[in-house]
Amino acid sequence: MTQQLLDSELLDSEPSEFEPSEFEPITSLDISHLVIEDDTPVDNFQSEEQQRLLVEPLYSSKAIPSPFLAAANVGLFYKLHGEPIVPDAMLSVGVQRADDLTQRQNRSYFVWEFGKVPEVCIEIVSNQEGDELTLSRKSQQKGKTDPKKSIYAYVGVPYYVVFDPFQRLQGQNDMNGALLRVWMLSAGRYTELTPAEGISEAGQFIWLETVGLGLALWEGQYEDQVTRLWLRWCDRQGQVIPTGAEGLEMERQGREMERQGREMERQGREMERQRADRLADRLRAMGVNPDEI
Repeated sequence: MTQQLLDSELLDSEPSEFEPSEFEPITSLDISHLVIEDDTPVDNFQSEEQQRLLVEPLYSSKAIPSPFLAAANVGLFYKLHGEPIVPDAMLSVGVQRADDLTQRQNRSYFVWEFGKVPEVCIEIVSNQEGDELTLSRKSQQKGKTDPKKSIYAYVGVPYYVVFDPFQRLQGQNDMNGALLRVWMLSAGRYTELTPAEGISEAGQFIWLETVGLGLALWEGQYEDQVTRLWLRWCDRQGQVIPTGAEGLEMERQGREMERQGREMERQGREMERQRADRLADRLRAMGVNPDEI
């Protein structure tokens, strides 16, 4: 969202609030009417795990320069009056979350507080009621008019990502059999960044140039012993960004390889010493002093 659009939204929302006497500058906005926490739980265990897998590695690995903000299931408030949109995961670079979370203005992503929209918003599909690409019948009955894809485009989020691990949206043309599709904002509208066939297999990835990260499908075990297909951040070569636990394991394996390397060197030196001793014994048996050679 441009600053002009943001200013227009705020001014059009409640004109009387933006006519301060004696032309005093506005330093804060009244957000007491906004519902920033409704205690709505996530819908299933895998979605909750998937959300954490898209947040924790960025902080533990420091894959991108600080500051940045990665969050899951947090409200994105883009106008002063109206409901927020709540991405399953989002990434905003160049911003830092406030330390004091007792203040309401610090507990959600208010665009006017951070001064910008997130670069990436990700939706993880778990049923057909999420409005990721088209409005569900239930949402239409409630009077909603726009699916999330249209809202994110209106807000100005540069990258919109839909991951459909259970293939709930395969009947919708926008997914068309793919598990992962990514759209990039261009001239106020989303154009698809992923190839026409989309991404559906482990090892495939898409690079988000302005973010300096990619998104990849990865098959493996995360926090349990069951192998599943996950959406993960990756580098330019498609290598996934490790979690904190994976990073520690990689360090442990690296230390173990170094230890084994040192042990092999020690064994090599010992073998050379033993060969030298055997040769010396043979020379002595032949009446030759090896120390005089």
